[in-house]
Amino acid sequence: MNPLTTSAFDLPDRLSAKADPTLIADDERHFADIAECLEQTVAELTDRLAAERRAPGGEGRQAMDRDTEIHRLTARLRTLRRFGLDLCLGRMVGADDGEPVYVGRLGLTDSTGRRLLVDWRSPAAEPFFGATHANPMGLASRRRYRWTRGLIGDYWDEVFTPDAFAGHAALDDQSAFIASLGTNRSARMRDVLGTIQADQDAVIRAGSRGALVVDGGPGTGKTVVALHRSAYLLYSDPRLGHRRGGVLFVGPHRPYLAYVSDVLPSLGEEGVQTCTLRDLVAEGAEATVETDPEVAALKASADLVRAVEKAVRFYEEPPTEELTVTTPWTDVQLTADDWATAFDAAEPGTPHNEARHQVWEELLTILEDKHDAENVSPQLLRRSLLRNRELVTAFDRAWPLLEAADVVGDLWSVPAYLRLCAPWLSPDEVRRLQRKEAPQAWTVSDLPILDAARQRLGDPEEARRRRRDQAVLAAQRERMEQVVDNLIEAVSNSGADGDDGMGLVRMLRGEDAKVSLVDEGELAVPEPDLLAGPFAHVVVDEAQELTDAEWQMLLVRCPSRSFTVVGDRAQARHGFTESWEERLRRIGLDRITLASLTINYRTPEEVMAEAEPVIRAALPDANVPTSIRSSGIPVAHGSTSDRDTVLDTWLATHPEGIACVIGDPTFRATPRVRSLTPELSKGLEFDLVVLVDPDRFGEGIEGAVDHYVAMTRTTRQLAVLTSP
Repeated sequence: MNPLTTSAFDLPDRLSAKADPTLIADDERHFADIAECLEQTVAELTDRLAAERRAPGGEGRQAMDRDTEIHRLTARLRTLRRFGLDLCLGRMVGADDGEPVYVGRLGLTDSTGRRLLVDWRSPAAEPFFGATHANPMGLASRRRYRWTRGLIGDYWDEVFTPDAFAGHAALDDQSAFIASLGTNRSARMRDVLGTIQADQDAVIRAGSRGALVVDGGPGTGKTVVALHRSAYLLYSDPRLGHRRGGVLFVGPHRPYLAYVSDVLPSLGEEGVQTCTLRDLVAEGAEATVETDPEVAALKASADLVRAVEKAVRFYEEPPTEELTVTTPWTDVQLTADDWATAFDAAEPGTPHNEARHQVWEELLTILEDKHDAENVSPQLLRRSLLRNRELVTAFDRAWPLLEAADVVGDLWSVPAYLRLCAPWLSPDEVRRLQRKEAPQAWTVSDLPILDAARQRLGDPEEARRRRRDQAVLAAQRERMEQVVDNLIEAVSNSGADGDDGMGLVRMLRGEDAKVSLVDEGELAVPEPDLLAGPFAHVVVDEAQELTDAEWQMLLVRCPSRSFTVVGDRAQARHGFTESWEERLRRIGLDRITLASLTINYRTPEEVMAEAEPVIRAALPDANVPTSIRSSGIPVAHGSTSDRDTVLDTWLATHPEGIACVIGDPTFRATPRVRSLTPELSKGLEFDLVVLVDPDRFGEGIEGAVDHYVAMTRTTRQLAVLTSP
């Protein structure tokens, strides 16, 4: 936590007018109260956390509640220690109430119950972000702070009523937001809580029911909205809490996730799961790009994803021939009807590998019912059946454990199997999809099909683990039964009182004793799959790039169909000719609401003047946003031989900030200059972008989109270099 010095303000000499005590004295007193409260709160939370950790773990719900409380206390402490006074974003004064209300990253109340900070996500804080001169939302004035190393380096006032001017505001010719746009960028995105605009805030605070589409061109703050909305929904909507599934945030690629990784923790939310589509499937890390566009198009359809169901059902057909099961006492006939009855025992919706246990248990029950030998206990008969190699082998063939990779690999290597599962495919399409030499050389286009197969099959290791656990527990029970028998015999031989002896016998024979005597500590505890879902809400950034097949990976993880869909149709590398509503209804979403962001806060006018013709040449109806600022720096054009000179000059004159070379794989990245492809630059921003040979990015829509995206990554300066 940043300690409070003699003043929370550290204003430079050029802003000496803003240091007038009549303007900041109230803030100074309030910050002193916040500092005192923070110190007390941190001490109290530290003591409570230590007490919770010392307390007995308990069992069941008690243990879970204790772990949840420890997690909550730890997260709050981490946030308080991370920020200190700069928890405060600003203040607002109502038109009917002269008392300032201070808005913070989280709520803070002192020991007397006085509210020192209202949480930015609370309804009470909404006017701080949403008020405009056209709609003041009951405000007379608003002040936003800029914090630097725990002290206020600047602040801006806005007034909404005539009487708010006099003696109450340090007015500036720039708002806090416009001023922030000209600051240097860094390798990590910073949260923008202090400068959220009204159009962005309206989207952030929209309800979670159904699918909200946030459509906007480059620089409109789509990513900012997506991240802040994730934190807002977890706070405001009890249906989305971590115990109810929580929120999944899906980004386009790893550099993007690294860039935004600090934003959610800075907003006090560390429970949001973040990933790319590749991360949802184990094979995603090594998957390559599909080189055949026709094959990629076939796999982009949701039809092949649905074909997985038939591919698995092929392995769930009951045998049609009888089986004679031999036991030490008699032979039992398993008929085709018996097999069918056992297979019907699989509960609907149960993954194949997990349902296998249900089918096996039903099969054993049928055999037990049919076994008519006398004086054979059910336990003894079952042990005999479990060791019957012929029965086990027949069952393994009838309902085998399956791996997702094997099922999908068979589709790409056995034409007859693919035709059976996807009868709509033409012979030529079946041929194109075959790759017999390397059926498991996975591409990105395979991932949705692999994911569908894994969802339908379940984890085969889980089934094997369950079998091992059952064997461990059975062995324990057998040992315990022997111990119980020995104890009973000892009691009987001891000549103990009959009533006491019989009481002990009844206790040891009871079910409670059997359970308590089993040590489940010997059982394997698998690591949870944090991306398996189900999630209560899913946020998808750069959603225009998702195929219909890839959408199925997300739909299966969000049964509620509660989505925030963020994207720009004009930035779709493979084209996006439909409306958002048409695309989303086709993949399985309804209750669709569209919100548009049309103001480009990032890219200067000088750059957009050259970027707009690039995208309109390929997409005349592209949603090109309007820039609200000018950098005063024209776009530079030159030769590729000028690359190093441009970079060296910029680095020498700009001690802070970051740059990026886009389109030149020969350039080796440095601490302040990245080297990226146009595709991997999507979602990122830099002070300087050096664009190398954009005409080589490709033809048609893909080339135009890559060119447009690369140009609009800059916040200040663009250099376009071409080969002679």
